[in-house]
Amino acid sequence: MNNDDQNIEPGAFHNDHPEQEERVEADRLDPSEPGYRARSIGAPRQADPVARRRKLLVIAYYYPPMGLSGVLRIAKFTKYLRNYGWEPTVLTVGDVGYFAYDYSLLEEVLEAGVKIERTGTLDPLRLFRRKGTIKMPPDGRRRMLSGLTHVFLQPDNKIGWKRYALKRALELAKHEHFDAILATAPPFTSFLIGQELQKQLGIPLVVDYRDPWLDNRNYFYATPLHRGYAAGLEEAVLKNSDGVVVVNRKIKEKLIARYPFLTHEAVHIIPSGYDPQDFRLANRFPLPRSRKMRFTYSGLFDARRTPKFFFMALAKIFAQYPETRDEIEVCFIGTFQESFRKMAAQLGVSSALVTTGYVEHHQAVRNLLASDVLWLTIYDPSITPGKVYEYIGSRRPILALAPEGIVRTVLNEYGAATFVDPENVDGIAAAIHVLYTQWREEQLPVGNEGLAREHDQRHLTERLARILAYSLRI
Repeated sequence: MNNDDQNIEPGAFHNDHPEQEERVEADRLDPSEPGYRARSIGAPRQADPVARRRKLLVIAYYYPPMGLSGVLRIAKFTKYLRNYGWEPTVLTVGDVGYFAYDYSLLEEVLEAGVKIERTGTLDPLRLFRRKGTIKMPPDGRRRMLSGLTHVFLQPDNKIGWKRYALKRALELAKHEHFDAILATAPPFTSFLIGQELQKQLGIPLVVDYRDPWLDNRNYFYATPLHRGYAAGLEEAVLKNSDGVVVVNRKIKEKLIARYPFLTHEAVHIIPSGYDPQDFRLANRFPLPRSRKMRFTYSGLFDARRTPKFFFMALAKIFAQYPETRDEIEVCFIGTFQESFRKMAAQLGVSSALVTTGYVEHHQAVRNLLASDVLWLTIYDPSITPGKVYEYIGSRRPILALAPEGIVRTVLNEYGAATFVDPENVDGIAAAIHVLYTQWREEQLPVGNEGLAREHDQRHLTERLARILAYSLRI
């Protein structure tokens, strides 16, 4: 059953002719102003096409055609920066193996005019370059290997990329003038590359934290000396940066608490977002809707983030309301490990599973829009997965299995989010039943249009462009 309101096209409030849309004047706002955010209504202002675009060197290890979540934020920034007066050249790696590839994203940034410079590297992924796509190892083994490499390689195991990236960047700088550098991390080797280039080229550096550095749960510090060394690296980067961007308030607060020289005005929050163009395209070529109620989870699970408690709750629903077994299905977009399939079988819910495997981003968005409820599970209260914002862009109901923290703060104004602690089986079961009843009655809620607009990738890129311009003191 489908709620008619669910067929509202996400992004439908965006005009295809942004120059005709009314907006609130924001040019007088300094991006260093506390609480700065784009105050536009509709599409954001675009740069004067006659004015010279400033040239931006972007340091990004993870970039299309690599896939997965670490790529999307910087890919969308670089796609839209040209609209706001910046011409990006992306410095990234070339011949390495990786867990997933998304050639549709590569095509997207190339069509937007992004220049890409690929270099060699000496890091673990280079060892798999002949294999292309690598099978993702079990999470425990992946974390163990990452921890071992962090004992010997700082700030991370991508440090072997640094000399290749520096050499190519300096070669490029002989032939064209770059106005600023944007380095995105992890890996935090990107920050060290940006810092060295800032010194040698004498141009501003803006750093973008997608995740924390010292507090990153994927990073292992064998001794206090290891952690102290990493802290020294981070402090040096931040002291020399002309702008600091973070993905959420928790990272900002921790940086300011750790480094007293940072002020609230110096650290800017730009969350991840969603691209309305992706949703318009997905609505143009929709996937058929299932006759069953579909809960969808997008992304990966690991040893600390598991579908176990959702499966246990679903088993309770199936036992208590036998008719739901034929009316509820659970879709997983992305790599789904065999161990979780066995878990579902042991709990008696495997018949409800639908798995897509890894799909390119545009296809993932089509799957989101073919869903009735979008589900996420998160344990770390300080992080906001990028999928949260794509869920917001879909305007579908969200079942957020999350502790008190950033995710709940972001979704508080969504108007169609249900919050449950991630291991509260009875609470999850109750939430599933309420949503199921709403589905049966065609009364599923629709997400807040205003919040969706606030996370439009174009608005977020405009904010980044202003911060870059401010780094030049213009």
